Amino acid sequence: MRSLKHNAGMAAHRFSTSSFKEPSIVPWISPQNYIRAKSPKPDPPTEPLTEIRKKSKYISHESAIKLIKHEKDPHCVLNIFKTVTNQRGFNHNHSTYAVTLHKLARLKQFEHVDTVLHQMTYETCKFHESIFLDLMAHFSKSSLHNRVVEMFNQIQPIVREKPSLKAVSTCLNLLVDSNQVDLATRFLLHTKTTLGLHPNTCILNILVKHHCKNGNLESAVHVVNEMKLSDASYPNLITYSTLMEGFCEKGRLEEAIKLFEEMISKERIVPDALTYNILINGFCHGGKVDRAIKIIDFMKKNGCELNVFNYSTLMNGFCKEGKLQEAKRAFDEMKQVGLRLDKVGYTTFINCLCRGGEIDEGIRVLKEMEEKGCKGDHITYNIILVGLCRYDRTYEALEMVERLPYEGVYLDKSSYRIVLNSLCKLGDLKKATELVGVMASRGFVPHFATSNELVVDLCEGGSVVDAVMVVTVLAPMGFNPEPRVWSRLVEVVCRERRLLATFELLDVLSKELENQ
Repeated sequence: MRSLKHNAGMAAHRFSTSSFKEPSIVPWISPQNYIRAKSPKPDPPTEPLTEIRKKSKYISHESAIKLIKHEKDPHCVLNIFKTVTNQRGFNHNHSTYAVTLHKLARLKQFEHVDTVLHQMTYETCKFHESIFLDLMAHFSKSSLHNRVVEMFNQIQPIVREKPSLKAVSTCLNLLVDSNQVDLATRFLLHTKTTLGLHPNTCILNILVKHHCKNGNLESAVHVVNEMKLSDASYPNLITYSTLMEGFCEKGRLEEAIKLFEEMISKERIVPDALTYNILINGFCHGGKVDRAIKIIDFMKKNGCELNVFNYSTLMNGFCKEGKLQEAKRAFDEMKQVGLRLDKVGYTTFINCLCRGGEIDEGIRVLKEMEEKGCKGDHITYNIILVGLCRYDRTYEALEMVERLPYEGVYLDKSSYRIVLNSLCKLGDLKKATELVGVMASRGFVPHFATSNELVVDLCEGGSVVDAVMVVTVLAPMGFNPEPRVWSRLVEVVCRERRLLATFELLDVLSKELENQ
């Protein structure tokens, strides 16, 4: 009894002490208030850009340039340009004019470009000719070739200095690349007589390139001979390389070699890997890979290290002559000398292997290429696909085109067309029809001739439903069957008493023809 009373007393004591503790210093918080306190405060509402601009008291040159750069509306560009002009104490400088003109020209607002250029004539700030070089490029892209020369002629009145030789070469290069030969000739004459600017080597090299590009080698040689009459325009490595390439493309390899020897022995110009590659490529394309090897040996003896392009060109030469083992040796040597193989080197070698029938080895090299961090593109994969289809492995190629996009590999329309053509040749119309569906779902259209032949083959094979499906799927993508194909399709559909399908098909095609 005593123990029970003792325990009861102790319990009562504990209860009393726990019930009457001193109040806590931490205030009590309602759960609802706690949640409200924990939730993040919303960001203050952002003011529209127009409001910020209104509140801004002064727009600096840097701010104006940023605003113009980010504008896509030409009217807004002009509005910003005019608004900052009205600020007290603000004067436009070269940078604000340059960014405004660039933006307007890029948006093809050439009338506004002329307005801004007119205003520049009244400015007292210093301008640089780079503004006009940029405008030349924009006018050239828009095929406004006379305006290219106009921009050159604007340099002296606005920049208040004679145009530099860089400006001359830029203008001439744009005219030559656009095949404006007469305009380029008149322009050069104008720079000599009016401005007193005599063309240097860089400028005349543009003319040499132009004549070689058009196959007029005699005119190119005449320009080179004229260049030799002045120290300021004396031929350099680029001159000789351009002329040699012109001879090689015309198959005049012996004349290219003579020019090469003249460059080294007489002019004392040291060739680089690019110059050597012109000759290597010329001999390989001319079916004289043995002469190309001699060029490479000469190159090595004279201390010029081969690059990936030299080896790739040589491998192509071996491949063209069916010398696969020599191509393999060149590939191995490329790795042994420590060259870092790029996409060009790998793709060239894979092409050699696939053309030689070693498809599995080509696929192995492709895997090695990707393991080295060099990702193949659609050209690389198309080479594999062509090899598979050529050596009766079409269904492996079909599996690749279905699988690769899911692995992040971009294929082009040629990839699918290669396999589709092979399936049609094999007569597997079912797989061909399925592939057309895959192509359409990925935004690719079969070749026009292939599509027509597939529809005819399906009609002849009794697969009318598939033929209708192919036309129905491809019509919205621009496919319009040939009259003979359309006639055959309607004939077969009507014969099977599928009149509703015929009317639906007619409706689809008529709508697409209206849209076209």
